[in-house]
Amino acid sequence: MSRLRLAAAWGGFAAAHAIAIALGWLWPNQPMGDTYLVYEPWSEAALTGGEVMGVTAAWVYPPLALAPMVVAQALVWFTSYSLAWAALVVVLDFCAFAALVGRAHSRSRLLAGGYWALFVAVLGPIGIFRLDAVTVPIAVVALLFAVRHPRIAGVLVGAATWMKVWPAALAGALVIALRSRWQVIAGGVIVSSVVAGVVVLAGGASHLMGFVTTQGDRGLQIEAVAATPFLFGAGGAEIYYDTAILTYQVAGSGVQQVAQLLSPLMAIVVAGICAIGVWRVRAGASAGSVLPPLALALVVALIVCNKVGSPQFQSWLLAPIVLWLVWDRHRATGPAMLVLGTAALTHLVYPVWYHLVLVSDTVALTVLGLRNALVVVLGVWAVVRLWRTPIHEGNPRARRLLRRTVRAERI
Repeated sequence: MSRLRLAAAWGGFAAAHAIAIALGWLWPNQPMGDTYLVYEPWSEAALTGGEVMGVTAAWVYPPLALAPMVVAQALVWFTSYSLAWAALVVVLDFCAFAALVGRAHSRSRLLAGGYWALFVAVLGPIGIFRLDAVTVPIAVVALLFAVRHPRIAGVLVGAATWMKVWPAALAGALVIALRSRWQVIAGGVIVSSVVAGVVVLAGGASHLMGFVTTQGDRGLQIEAVAATPFLFGAGGAEIYYDTAILTYQVAGSGVQQVAQLLSPLMAIVVAGICAIGVWRVRAGASAGSVLPPLALALVVALIVCNKVGSPQFQSWLLAPIVLWLVWDRHRATGPAMLVLGTAALTHLVYPVWYHLVLVSDTVALTVLGLRNALVVVLGVWAVVRLWRTPIHEGNPRARRLLRRTVRAERI
């Protein structure tokens, strides 16, 4: 029976990826655009003696982001760079999926695997053809390894952070929730030292942290949560295309002020969530009850308080949800359903109706606004769940949850 369940899980996971990849060629609005318009030229330049982004030129991404782009360029037996990129993402996802489901001895892990497959199909091509797709499976494995192999988890989440900044939220959650936090920190320091050392030796010291300053100059992207009121007419805002950042943003009365407030707001919100996590841990709550909602709350904070609202950001939600389903699937069910809802609405917004969003179509904007509202609700849910984690070591439910957590990590 376990072999049948395992075969079904793998079959569903493969089918979900096939659907998402195929839709990349079928849907409008260039869902694969970043791969052949941006990643391919960047990787070609690095391999042919041109500018090396993040080393010889300032970049919107951390320097390690160039690595998967170059790897996809090296897959010469594929007919297009986009297909090579998809193959790279599939390989990474399949490796992480194997770490998740194992030999199908854990019902919770199989459930989490089935959820991942469904999420891939629901989110669609944006979950494949973006750099974030490389960091998600790395983040999933990092969280799964956190209890038994904290140093490896630190290395993995550190490497993912040097590709895209968002996994730093998971690193923070691990450091707060785990007693072996110094092992996590050591792993992160190791990979950070290697990345920084390579960049500096290559002459890129001045661009090592360029992604921070580059992002700081951005305006308010139309999909960002904070942009929602402006899309519905607040401040007489209009949509325009920023040729420097290559994205659509809003401009109008109050937009700049809101954009400037978001970074300090993010810092305040993240600090507040971390403070709650520290409080619960010090009060006696187990890592099994604290880590999933803490990680989810921090990831949502990075989305909600962001000037950028790219649709692929929704893929960040997968890693903490998968962990929560493995450790405590009953408490994770509600947030998991909300995440599927945000994924479905995101799929509609981009790429299906994106051209309608750009012309301020009421239905399309309503779908986008609903998606943003669901993300906010998800964040509130995660914070409330974090606040209510059991804090007494003698609490029977806390003991049962901790036993399930350790047992799941031994499978």
